[in-house]
Amino acid sequence: AMLRLRLLTWDVKDTLLRLRQPVGQSYAAEARAQGLQVQPEALGRSFREVYGAQSRRFPNYGHGQGLSSRQWWLDVVKQSFRLSGVQDEAALTKLAEKLYRDYCSSHNWQVLPGAAETLSRCRELGFRMGVVSNFDNRLEVILSQCDLRHHFEFVLTSEAAGFAKPDGRIFEQALRLGGVSPEQAAHIGDDYSRDYRAARAAGMHSFLLRAAGQGEGPEVPPEHVLPTLSHLLARIEK
Repeated sequence: AMLRLRLLTWDVKDTLLRLRQPVGQSYAAEARAQGLQVQPEALGRSFREVYGAQSRRFPNYGHGQGLSSRQWWLDVVKQSFRLSGVQDEAALTKLAEKLYRDYCSSHNWQVLPGAAETLSRCRELGFRMGVVSNFDNRLEVILSQCDLRHHFEFVLTSEAAGFAKPDGRIFEQALRLGGVSPEQAAHIGDDYSRDYRAARAAGMHSFLLRAAGQGEGPEVPPEHVLPTLSHLLARIEK
């Protein structure tokens, strides 16, 4: 299947990197370090609720609504702790700023199995590479800390682009940065609508990382599904 690909764009979270532990556990550990007892499960539930509400009210980190992504995240962290019973404003501010910094580092992120090897091999084969991720501007630092940044010509976050996947305009920006037409590019990600379907709607090729036993998602041609990242090379080998 000669796809004639020149550019590969990559999602990051749960495609190349994943959190080392659930958010509730990280938040609870930081609270304990500051002498506060909060249940990880309660914090996890609070976080999911607050993150969802904040994303609906201020999409894409409040871009165009006068919020910085930093302020967006500080609010999410504080409100998650408030919902879990922490009322001390000084403690909330300290927790939020510490956690905002901590999520910049490899302390909280790990590289998924096969990711580094697959990226190296793709570069050896001569593919140009970029990141297209619904992330804030900390992503450059995170990728550097996890020793993946050097694989990519560009890192395009939804914060920098001003549009979040599945909006096709973030993919159009990526194609301009890569200097290729859509049919010369393929996007790799783990989310059916934001990655797989959105990239195809933009005229690109796309592969869906879908681990076995992940439950039945929408129908995707088997040749577009990657049970692991290592399967990509067989799909794109020139």
